[in-house]
Amino acid sequence: MKVTIDGHTIEVEAGTTVLQAARMIGGASVPPTMCYYSKLEDCGGKCRCCLVEISKGSERDPRPMPKLQPSCVTAVQDGMEVLSADSRRALEARQAVTEFLLINHPLDCPVCDQAGECDLQNLAYGNGNFKSRYIEEKRIFEPENIGPYIQLHMNRCILCYRCVKLADQLTPERVHGVVGRGDHAEISTYIERAIDNDFSGNVIDVCPVGALTDKTFRFKSRVWFNKPFNAHRHCTKCSGKVTLWMFGDTVQRVTARKDEWHEVEDFICNECRFEHKNVEDWIVEGPRKFEKPSVINVNNYTTHLKKVKIETEELVLEGRDEDRKKISMSGSPYDEKEKEAIEKTKEE
Repeated sequence: MKVTIDGHTIEVEAGTTVLQAARMIGGASVPPTMCYYSKLEDCGGKCRCCLVEISKGSERDPRPMPKLQPSCVTAVQDGMEVLSADSRRALEARQAVTEFLLINHPLDCPVCDQAGECDLQNLAYGNGNFKSRYIEEKRIFEPENIGPYIQLHMNRCILCYRCVKLADQLTPERVHGVVGRGDHAEISTYIERAIDNDFSGNVIDVCPVGALTDKTFRFKSRVWFNKPFNAHRHCTKCSGKVTLWMFGDTVQRVTARKDEWHEVEDFICNECRFEHKNVEDWIVEGPRKFEKPSVINVNNYTTHLKKVKIETEELVLEGRDEDRKKISMSGSPYDEKEKEAIEKTKEE
């Protein structure tokens, strides 16, 4: 079946969502996501960051859909026409959703370990300058210890449910989830039990904000001071393919490799993530480029830079003595004074 997004037509299989079709096209047409995760089942439709305008439902029913639709859970119909980056309604709605997500956020990016690779930070950065109209008191949660490796900052949580879905589908026994309702809903563990299964560290990678961070990396360094390297090791629990974040010759932290949509390619075990912080433990494959445009790689060296050409005489840029003599012969009003000064210097 065919679908057209922002004027780009593509053929997709039945059951493909609008978001998946937009990712096949790429570019500005791809809506942002905060709760959707392609590696997890039954995930998406909660944050409303990926709203799009459907101007034509299908060939059978060409009527437009009156309301904006979440692209991550809306299936493509044959002949559907979608407006994403070209829709003013969709862009304004995404800005409103961003403002809504930030009403309770502490805005502590200067001290947050997620700063530089935070999806919420990228979303706010991409939506331009806008002011919050929220004047009420922000919600505040008491600190909670959920284990030796994972730090929970509930004040930053946007309740995307990614970590809950991951624990349901990847780990044998889930001990955490969403408790409470409405404004009191929060991520918590069952009677403060620790999250200590072999793959629990993956909740750090799937968290789009700084609500779940790595305790072993906490306050050590900013991510833009580290250089990422692809590395692997023989592991009996997982693929062993990771990204090493290094400062000089020191491994600051270990994360799973992520694709261009900032989603994990292969989930890794806690042994690879937390217990192997020496370079000797890994086979380093080489430096890793930043896949997704983010705050961390604005003006980064991996970005292709155009050569700047200065429109002026080449002799001026050279600055050599023989060129200066050639320029002085062009009739500058300062030629005579310069010659007199040079002769005087020689006599002295």
